[in-house]
Amino acid sequence: MLETELEAAIDLARTASETILDHYSREIFAEQKLGVDEHFEPVTAADREASRIIVDGLKTAFPQDAILSEEETDNPTERLSKKRVWIIDPIDGTAGFVKKDGDFSVQIGLAENGEPVLGVVLLPFHRTLYYAVKGEGAFATFDGSKPEALRASDRAAFDEMTLAFSRNHPSKGITAIIAAFRFADAVQRGSIGLKIGLISEKKADIYVHLSPRTKLWDTCAPQVLLEEAGGRLTDLFGETYRYNISDVQNHGGIVATNGVAHDAVLEKLRPILNEIGRLKTRSRSVN
Repeated sequence: MLETELEAAIDLARTASETILDHYSREIFAEQKLGVDEHFEPVTAADREASRIIVDGLKTAFPQDAILSEEETDNPTERLSKKRVWIIDPIDGTAGFVKKDGDFSVQIGLAENGEPVLGVVLLPFHRTLYYAVKGEGAFATFDGSKPEALRASDRAAFDEMTLAFSRNHPSKGITAIIAAFRFADAVQRGSIGLKIGLISEKKADIYVHLSPRTKLWDTCAPQVLLEEAGGRLTDLFGETYRYNISDVQNHGGIVATNGVAHDAVLEKLRPILNEIGRLKTRSRSVN
């Protein structure tokens, strides 16, 4: 259905990853930028160059579509006037990129009428490519292997599940979650796309991000990947994210699961969120 779009997104992700790995092989200089949430965060020349490669390529291939990239100035009025919007994080996990821990990804998503319909997540260092189109399944290639279909686990018991949580943005609340759920295992990794990829290939079962600071470009591509693998992604309170809104911040945090356990996870989380004071923030209306 979106064969041309998928091919273009994969090609651009690969081209951007070449530039990113070139920077990764040398000394990396990080600056601090003020994000849309009024917090400072790292940015590098690799972020900006990768963004320009992807944005320019998409503008040429699909001039009728809007584009939202972390490293470009957003024009909400223009963006919300379009049916389709490409949503890009040129390097998801810049902190890991700067530390050279390998955990960073190129994320290219496509949303139509606010719903994610295509996702490409490429892990340049790990040579792993995840991709999905709505209604057509999720797939991965590992170090150039043939595409493999992805399916999240069917584990429902928390003591049999593995939690993935952030390596570079630790949270005291995660300690409370681990203690309450009594997971079989917990792994710390960088990049939202990487952690959701782990759920999609049964290496993890749940990912919780308590912070309100992630953005639409962090979740668009991973969301369709996870959903096509049978999983679910909502905010901490069970609300589904939409991508046709002016506010690009994911105020409600993230819960990503194998799907089978999603409702039970939300139920178990509710008293923990109350205990640590993680309350639902302002609502966001769909345009």
